[in-house]
Amino acid sequence: MRDFVVVGAGPAGARFARSAAERGRDVLVLEQGEIGKPLACSGHVSLDVWEYVPDDARDRLFQNDIRGARFHLGGAGSRAYPFHRDDPISNAVDRVALDRTLARAAADAGADVRDGHTVTAVEEGRDGVTVTARGPDGTERFDARVVVGADGPRSRVRDECGLPEPDEFLHGVLGFDPDPDDEDFVDVHLTVPGFFAWRIPRGEAGVEYGLAVSPGDDPNGRFDRLVDGYDAAIDRRCSGLIPVGPPPRVTGKRSLLVGDAAGQTKPFTGGGILYGMRAADHAARTVDPARPETLGDYEDAWRDALRTDQRLGTAVRAGYSLPDPVQRLGLRAFSGEIGVHMDEPTTLFSREQLRAMLPGG
Repeated sequence: MRDFVVVGAGPAGARFARSAAERGRDVLVLEQGEIGKPLACSGHVSLDVWEYVPDDARDRLFQNDIRGARFHLGGAGSRAYPFHRDDPISNAVDRVALDRTLARAAADAGADVRDGHTVTAVEEGRDGVTVTARGPDGTERFDARVVVGADGPRSRVRDECGLPEPDEFLHGVLGFDPDPDDEDFVDVHLTVPGFFAWRIPRGEAGVEYGLAVSPGDDPNGRFDRLVDGYDAAIDRRCSGLIPVGPPPRVTGKRSLLVGDAAGQTKPFTGGGILYGMRAADHAARTVDPARPETLGDYEDAWRDALRTDQRLGTAVRAGYSLPDPVQRLGLRAFSGEIGVHMDEPTTLFSREQLRAMLPGG
């Protein structure tokens, strides 16, 4: 019997597998299809991502430095409110290669990583779990002490184990223009209800466009209007669900969730790469697969680590729906040099941000 079966080899699942394997755990990872595909997530990440990948992977993953953002209350060509720093704030990265790099790091740490395995059932028992999957050699059953659901917004593990869903799902749409663009500013448009649209230059890889709205709120039509404003030539597009708001419980009798399956995302951007990997580290550190009572330690640890930023992030998101005059006032007040970390809304109240807002920096 293995210690853990991890369902899903995205950033959260691969990070958990690596962290657990480095602690001497016997870990099996099952990915439904080809690792990294289909792409359904933005490749705009904070600089902290480099702490989670091998040092020699940076040149392969890096696409562009981002030094600031221009906020708009209208479409392309509308008045911009710029926020910036002298040094890079974030990076655009090859999102598919990032997943593959993290999965390879898990395998190098000793985890057994297998793609092409679709999980069809999860049975929790008193002493362990049985995961049934359909793979290249037919149906297989895997026994483990604990199952880890890292299988995205529509988590099969979550459903099979009777765990609650995140508070909300948004419908995200991404599209890519192959024309190179190495500008160091992203554009953010507060033009969709309850969220925003974006344009991210990715160097030689082109430009990423995207938005997120509530399901049924015309995501494709709104996306078409966004890219038409920039006269973009989209050659690839994809879509997916974005969970917002963690459920009250992400652990069962012999199960735990990480990443999008657990709603471990930023409410104000929908991104979950860093939050999911941080939570995965807490899970690997706190959960002893032979002692299921330690699942509660994971619940406490990840919520303590992310609770404040998720709550503040929810407040930031509420600002997207304020009346235009109020938004303009706020954007004018904060525009200019900033000292904010893109994954940590708590830095809005940091000493660095206060200094940046004072005359003369």
